[in-house]
Amino acid sequence: MTPETSSKMAKEIAQLAPVVPVIVIERLEDAEPLAKALVAGGLVALEVTLRTPVAFDAIKAMSTVEGGVVGVGTLLTPEDVKKAKAAGAQFGVSPGATDKLLSACEEHDLPILPGAATVSEAMKLYERGYSMLKFFPAEASGGVNALKSIGAPLPQVSFCPTGGVNLKNLTSYLSLKNVVCAGGSWILPTDLIKAGEWQQITDLAAEARELGLSAL
Repeated sequence: MTPETSSKMAKEIAQLAPVVPVIVIERLEDAEPLAKALVAGGLVALEVTLRTPVAFDAIKAMSTVEGGVVGVGTLLTPEDVKKAKAAGAQFGVSPGATDKLLSACEEHDLPILPGAATVSEAMKLYERGYSMLKFFPAEASGGVNALKSIGAPLPQVSFCPTGGVNLKNLTSYLSLKNVVCAGGSWILPTDLIKAGEWQQITDLAAEARELGLSAL
């Protein structure tokens, strides 16, 4: 897969919904019902982070949910890419980017949102062929004002800001011309997941989706 194809596919996935839930699965039994709840609320692109021992198994479980497009977050190494593909991940997300990681994604045909926080990082990725990026950590890197400034000299590059994005600032990010969607975890309160309150999560997802669509 070429970087250009990767970015095209990643952008198509990013355009499926205005918000990409950033998911941390502690208990494998929560994976499938959580995915169903989010998809029911209209958030269909799901980023499962590699922060727990059950992450890859969670990706497998979520991949069986109709209507969902399951991806893997926190990709750091080529080995992560291999395991993600084996688990059924349809896209990848990384907080940054290395040549080895990008080459592995290209080799294994895994569309990726590589992370960038500066103009130089974005330019380097664009030079390689990546035009759909993750802006991380969004708030700590200057937030909406930084992304707006980056968009002036680099209008060809689109972003999914993640890190500090919430219900209060979501519309400010999504109103930017160079933002396709935003990633966040506020839709997934830990207490609701532990309690199995799936309808409440569906409601939060639907609220985020409607608010996001109104800003795009």
